[in-house]
Amino acid sequence: MTETVTRRLEDIAASPIRPMSQSDAKLVLSDLKDMGKAEPALGAALSSNAALRDFLVAAFSLSPYLRDGAVARPAMVADMLKTPLDTYLRKRIDTARDAWRSDVQGKALPDAEIMARLRVAKREMAFCLALADLAKLMDGRETTRRLSEFAGAAVSATVDHLLLSAGEAGNLHVSNPEQPSEGSGVVVLGMGKLGAFELNYSSDIDLVVFYEPDASLIADASEAPETFGRLLRRLIRILQERTGDGYVFRTDLRLRPDPGATPLAIPVEAAMLYYEGRGQNWERAAFIKARPVAGDLKAGENFLRELTPFVFRKYLDYAAIADIHSIKRQIHAHKGHGEIAVKGHNIKLGRGGIREIEFFVQTQQLIAGGRMTDLRQRATEPMLEQLAKANWIDEETAAELTEAYWFLRDVEHRLQMVRDEQTHVLPTTEAELKRIAYMLGFADTTSFSQRLSTVLKTVERRYAQLFEQEARLSGDAGNLVFTGQKDDPDTLETLKTLGFERPQDISRIIRTWHYGRYRATQSVEARERLTELTPELLRVFGQNKRADEALLRFDQFISGLPAGIQLFSLLGNNPGLLSLIVNIMSTAPRLAGIIAGRPHVFDGMLDPRLLAEPPTRSYLSERIGAFVSGARHYEEILDRLRIIAAEQRFLIGIRLLTGVITGAQAGHAFTDLADLIIAAALDAVLAEVRSVHGDYKGGRVAIVGMGKLGSWELTAGSDVDLILLYDYDSETLESDGAKPLDAMRYFTRITQRLIAALSAPTAEGVLYEVDMRLRPSGNKGPVATRIQAFAKYQRGEAWTWEHMALTRARPLCGDASLMAEAQEIFREVLGQKRDIGKVTADVAEMRGLIDKEKPPSDLWDFKLIPGGLVDIEFIAQYLALIAPARGVAPLPAGTPTVDALKVLGPQLMEPANLDTVLEALDLFTELSQMVRLCIEGDFEFKDAPSGLVDLLCRAADAPDLKVLEADIRRLSKAVRRIFQSVVKA
Repeated sequence: MTETVTRRLEDIAASPIRPMSQSDAKLVLSDLKDMGKAEPALGAALSSNAALRDFLVAAFSLSPYLRDGAVARPAMVADMLKTPLDTYLRKRIDTARDAWRSDVQGKALPDAEIMARLRVAKREMAFCLALADLAKLMDGRETTRRLSEFAGAAVSATVDHLLLSAGEAGNLHVSNPEQPSEGSGVVVLGMGKLGAFELNYSSDIDLVVFYEPDASLIADASEAPETFGRLLRRLIRILQERTGDGYVFRTDLRLRPDPGATPLAIPVEAAMLYYEGRGQNWERAAFIKARPVAGDLKAGENFLRELTPFVFRKYLDYAAIADIHSIKRQIHAHKGHGEIAVKGHNIKLGRGGIREIEFFVQTQQLIAGGRMTDLRQRATEPMLEQLAKANWIDEETAAELTEAYWFLRDVEHRLQMVRDEQTHVLPTTEAELKRIAYMLGFADTTSFSQRLSTVLKTVERRYAQLFEQEARLSGDAGNLVFTGQKDDPDTLETLKTLGFERPQDISRIIRTWHYGRYRATQSVEARERLTELTPELLRVFGQNKRADEALLRFDQFISGLPAGIQLFSLLGNNPGLLSLIVNIMSTAPRLAGIIAGRPHVFDGMLDPRLLAEPPTRSYLSERIGAFVSGARHYEEILDRLRIIAAEQRFLIGIRLLTGVITGAQAGHAFTDLADLIIAAALDAVLAEVRSVHGDYKGGRVAIVGMGKLGSWELTAGSDVDLILLYDYDSETLESDGAKPLDAMRYFTRITQRLIAALSAPTAEGVLYEVDMRLRPSGNKGPVATRIQAFAKYQRGEAWTWEHMALTRARPLCGDASLMAEAQEIFREVLGQKRDIGKVTADVAEMRGLIDKEKPPSDLWDFKLIPGGLVDIEFIAQYLALIAPARGVAPLPAGTPTVDALKVLGPQLMEPANLDTVLEALDLFTELSQMVRLCIEGDFEFKDAPSGLVDLLCRAADAPDLKVLEADIRRLSKAVRRIFQSVVKA
């Protein structure tokens, strides 16, 4: 529409809309009179202009949102009436753009102040646009553009405000406080409708944010992710938090690369590497409409220019075209994409809706935009025109879809104007549908419904001409048809026959797969393989006692896969592997969660040697070394360690789950893996510390493993107990690096970096939770201990329980000579002849204290139940401490519990008692390893998957649950009696 400076709402000749009802009209007239009294200028305008009065009566009766806003703020209505529309709207956009500026040059406003300014401007902007749109003084094209301009101004002001405040805080270097974003290297892209200047009335705004780490703005590149994370969380709060002034825009940052695993803002280079190497076709479609809206606009344009080859490819292979087509199936999976019906129809996602028009355009842009630069425009209407000019579609199609697009956008705006809600669904009642019809200028719901149906069917027909495919499959058990949006009755019966209790849910899940909603099913080839596999998949899952639960976990698994062709092909050709997957999904929620959240751990299962080759230390060392060898810097080394550790822990668990290894063997393998990972992490930490602080003359470091780590008994979910020992040349005062440190700070820094390397959560997860409470003086002592201090403490100050812990101490890695010294200290301390009475009293007291402070939750708490693993471990440690006094040779520290019992037991216990304790240790180890593998957190037997119960029975060689529970009770009672007889208080 051509803009004129004289265009005013008062110029309306006749109301194009009618009031909801006469009773509503009377109520609104009463409101207008009250408003006129409060604002005489408004009262005069309403008295002298009947057309204006009639229009406002109709508008306010149809939109409770507009009516409430007018009643609360009559001055806003008066101001809008006396000002030309273009001037009024431009002023609000300018106000938003400058909302960050304060009266003190270079001084940032409080967040609350910019929030208030933006909200007031948005409220006035939205109110004016709604009335102008309803009055037909501007059309949908202008409404969407003005809204988009305002949103861009609001985001830009917020970004300037945040950069300026971060500069004041010293977190960023802002070179020009008058233009904080200029040259900052901060790229803020508006996506979707915001990027295309097509924002709807109550739209969310989609943003992605990148930054250039080398830009002068960045004070410390290592802290940039955290700094920008804090700023973007503030940005979201500033824009979308509801206050007394309302909100500005709901803001979504989830279109960034891999949003579940990446910071809110990532470096430009990392983003480019992601899109070039892992970018998906749906992301290509999303970037068609992207444009810089805030921050460093020049840097934003440069980024999009560099991204052009990713979005618009010069050549497009068949698989990519098939993947583009799969986006349509993703749309089909959305709720609301059903048969065309006016009431309750989703005009955005439903058949014949706005999304189909957008997708009609974007698929052809993705296919041809690489060769034809004219097909790279952001907005929908200009692209339809260009497609017609390029003869990709005929002019009639372009005209029909353009008209349909703006009609549907008008409907969308009216739906949202009613109560300022982000909705696209038409009312289901006649009264509310009439409201929308009247807002669009129709005389009744019949004429509106006829027009809307015609538009939706036109879009559906044109869209169907582009492509339509459906997925079908069949099986021996009966019909298995998964097409359209409705369940096939015969298919539901087949699913019941196969063993599923919720066939409707299962049918919905299968349809989701075949509509390409997940990345793993977005290619034609992947869907074809999955279609062929589905009958066998359903048959195998159906044989499980909890078939529905297992299939839901499998759905979660494939929803996280980056690709599916290889897996689906492998499962189709390997029934054993398919059974293994079903086994995991039905028995091991923890493993199922791991492969659902981190599908890369599944890669190792594709190795045909997996179940044939045991996870020995050399086997693990070879794989860890090969995987980490290509890492170029510290963080990459740690990330690779996290990836390979997660994969190998998972694969050790698979071997345990399938019975290839026992619980004791799994404990040894988990420990070997931890040893190797900790050693590699220590090497990386030492190199990193030396690069900054240099070497410490004579400096030596060794890591000692305690607890289950020291005695080779880790489980899948164990944390690691560590002590860091060190020594150095006493004549040296500090390290020789660029940033020298004294000895205490130097070795403390190494310890702190090691703890962070092992336990800090990142996108690739956590290596191990670290516990250092077993160091001298526990949490009160220094995190790193000099070897001489450690020896002195153990010889003269340590408590009995600390010497018990020392029986499981084992040097893991570090300087060989220091490890040998530590081993000699362990040998000397454990070889002492102790007062047996004191040791006995201390051990009995400590076990009693555990009983009191950490009672077992139930029979299945194998660690804490009377006669459980703690009692067995205490027996072994007690025997190790009293052995020298009884004339029995002491054991090396770090001896596994089972070996300690086998060596010391025959000399210090009754043979029958020893056999009972070893039998209990074997059973409880097997069961606890299996439980820790399959369950995250505390084990609640009543909530355990039925498959896990069966697995525990098989692991214990028990025919059923009753026999297994009887065995646990029998052995635990016997072990408690033996503990009390051995440790005679």
